[in-house]
Amino acid sequence: MRFSDITGHEAVKNQLKALADTDRIPHALLLQGKQGTGKFALARALAQYIHCENRSGGDSCGTCPSCIQHQSFNHIDTFYSFPVIKKKGSTRPPVSDDYSEEWHEFLKEDPYMDPSNWTRALGNPSTQVSMYVTESDDLLHKLSFTSHYSRYKIVLMWLPEKMNEQCANKMLKLIEEPMEDSLFIITSDNPGEILPTIYSRCQRIEVNRLADEDIARFLTENFSTDRQEALSVAHNAEGSVTEAVRQLSVADESRLFFAKFVELMRLAYQRKIVDLRKWSLDISDMSREQQLSFLRYCTRLMRENFIYNLHDTRLNYMNGEESEFSKRFSPFINERNVVQLVNTFDGAIADIAGNTNSKIVFFDVAIRVILLLKS
Repeated sequence: MRFSDITGHEAVKNQLKALADTDRIPHALLLQGKQGTGKFALARALAQYIHCENRSGGDSCGTCPSCIQHQSFNHIDTFYSFPVIKKKGSTRPPVSDDYSEEWHEFLKEDPYMDPSNWTRALGNPSTQVSMYVTESDDLLHKLSFTSHYSRYKIVLMWLPEKMNEQCANKMLKLIEEPMEDSLFIITSDNPGEILPTIYSRCQRIEVNRLADEDIARFLTENFSTDRQEALSVAHNAEGSVTEAVRQLSVADESRLFFAKFVELMRLAYQRKIVDLRKWSLDISDMSREQQLSFLRYCTRLMRENFIYNLHDTRLNYMNGEESEFSKRFSPFINERNVVQLVNTFDGAIADIAGNTNSKIVFFDVAIRVILLLKS
């Protein structure tokens, strides 16, 4: 993995390269931030940059023996540490090396590291992953040997917040009393869950959300997504590539939500109470999570239609179908009703989350929309 392979984060890339170029690499470096922003890709790129034998142009060369070994996950002085699950029938708690084949495939297929994809790769998507005490013992054994090929042995650790208590306490010793030729490059989605004594001993770099433009470019280049749709998805993903990809994968659900939103608005405008009653029953047949997702979708489209009235396409993040509908619908969403409409859907979200009868909630939403569209 080279820095040039990673979307965005130019300031962080420059900071990491400067640490290596000036030989000021901390023994424990923590890259922290929102899931799906490419933190582990940055960690991999830094490890390859440190080991590269011929850095050039502000990046690893990609062609020297060390770079080739990194790209095939076979660098002898690089160790991966990550959460796993217990194997059926095994009495020994597992270590990362037990799942090296699955891990390499995961890194190839999902460089932005969606944890749900990792649990699926392990063959049990509903299980909780963990790092066991055997993981810290295994790393201690590996790091006790001198580096074979490079100046530094590097541990690339993903999700240290998944360490159990025994593992965390032993890992603390490794980080508190580091070996001179060993570096830990750690990435975390939830740094508040890391053992505080480990967290305090790491030099931390914040990896902020990706820009919408960066995510949209990633989607168009890797999924052949229409640019307008890519920008819409990127905006709603809130800086996370994994969330953007997840939204693309539920396109059928999004089309259903759009159809139900349009149906609600048309029936409400025509004041068709009987048909709206049927509409509310149809929505109630969805799962509770789908109901909540639909209401959040309605809230977003209300805001988008209000902004559409400003006639500045740079401010809107809708796909082509949504934009076409908004050409005719947006005049009905104005300063007199937009706040109350958004509050109506937000209130319904709170009610559904609180297990209120969904049939009553959605019929109430429909009646309120009738009244507000005419205001």
